[in-house]
Amino acid sequence: MTDALEAKAEAAAAKARAKALRPWFKKKRYWLAAFVGITFIGSLFSGNDSSNSTSSSNTTRQKATASSAATTSPTVATSKETVSEANARRSAESYLAFQAFSREGLIKQLKFEGYSTADATYAVDAVDADWMAQAAKSAKAYLEFQSFSRSGLIDQLIFEGFTRAQAEYGVSTTGL
Repeated sequence: MTDALEAKAEAAAAKARAKALRPWFKKKRYWLAAFVGITFIGSLFSGNDSSNSTSSSNTTRQKATASSAATTSPTVATSKETVSEANARRSAESYLAFQAFSREGLIKQLKFEGYSTADATYAVDAVDADWMAQAAKSAKAYLEFQSFSRSGLIDQLIFEGFTRAQAEYGVSTTGL
């Protein structure tokens, strides 16, 4: 009986250690705080001034709509995109804005956040990222904090999910 309790306690301790050692970007409290902060700042600059007349606000909306229609990008939602696919795509865009990911690594991260494999795969393909540039960004980030040999850094990038060609390209951009 005590062996079972000890095993259960050890498993709980191991889970707690793993949770404590997770990188900051995998901790929901940071993303929640960032989301709340960005939402608050966005509401401050939204320009909802009640002194504007209705006609001028309609004109402003029309100009904004025309301007956004003129600057469409490949990551703009299509009419066939489901809500969960759109959410996964926006999450993928957010992750890529802050950190370098391999295609495989980004799919795993989205699945960790609770998206289905299909939605995560759709999102990663929809953002149309330059995986070579992501490998270069990742290699540079590693070298900022750790020392690596050329082959060691290539192996690390492959471990992260980059292809060998992507890893070799990324490392070559660092001068190793």
